[in-house]
Amino acid sequence: PQEALDVIPRLPIIYDEPFADSSQIPTFLVSQLARRHVTVSLSGDAGDELFAGYHRYFWGTTVWNSIGWSPQAFRHAISRVLNALPAAGWDRLFSVFGFLLPTRLRYANPTDKVRKVADLLASRSPSEVYRFLVSQWQRPSDLMPHHPEHLSALTRPDSWPGEQSFVDRMMYLDQVSYLPDDILVKVDRAAMANSLETRVPMLDHRLIEFSWQLPAHQKVRDGQGKWILRQVLYRHVPQALVERPKMGFGVPIDSWLRGPLKEWAADLLAPAKLASQGYFDPEPIQRKWLEHQSGHRNWSAPLWTVLMFQAWLERSGG
Repeated sequence: PQEALDVIPRLPIIYDEPFADSSQIPTFLVSQLARRHVTVSLSGDAGDELFAGYHRYFWGTTVWNSIGWSPQAFRHAISRVLNALPAAGWDRLFSVFGFLLPTRLRYANPTDKVRKVADLLASRSPSEVYRFLVSQWQRPSDLMPHHPEHLSALTRPDSWPGEQSFVDRMMYLDQVSYLPDDILVKVDRAAMANSLETRVPMLDHRLIEFSWQLPAHQKVRDGQGKWILRQVLYRHVPQALVERPKMGFGVPIDSWLRGPLKEWAADLLAPAKLASQGYFDPEPIQRKWLEHQSGHRNWSAPLWTVLMFQAWLERSGG
């Protein structure tokens, strides 16, 4: 843990922009380890985006198929009811009746899951479901009231190809936003900060073109993504090594913000400092900070986006 914590002060220098995917920390450490043995490495990035490997492709489709048929007014009413009970109330309910639930539904932070379901219920279209799944702040205008949201692939539906299934639409948006703006930046800068080169064979243009010619059933089958890649891999690797649960590449930012990073974060998020800088409205940030410190909610991801901006701003002399 200390090695990971020691990387954080260097992040504004390594990324030279307010980059806020916290898996940047273990990516840097893995690159550091690899550089002890090699100078060039191969990355498997883009496999999920090209061949439907992310859980959100299935979860998003399931959610929309489950709620899309019901009237929007009804979904909004249910959403308001779920959001009306305070976090402490949901925690008490789950502590008393949680034993009645299947093991997979016994969450450490049940309020977070309930709130996510409530917000998803308010979605008006599949595109809004996707945007919810990939956004840390659901209403950016609340955070930065004086600065309109930047135009991007996510905010310009007129730029999207037509005649796409929901899964294809999600893969397309990931390929033009999440992949180049997050994944590739994260790996490239973490690696180059350690003088390690990375190559991404999945991004060979012929493979990208091939993936878009494949019918959906060659990518998704039996509720599992990357079907065709798995068939190729089975020829060369024992199946037991392939069929393992998909795991994120995260570090416990949530507990660190309540522990060893608390003082650092509190200084960067101080309401007076935010107000004087003029970029953010301090109120929603302070509300999430206090809720996070209470332990009832886990707001580490949205708070990390602001912290990385603040750390970069401080480093650049802003």
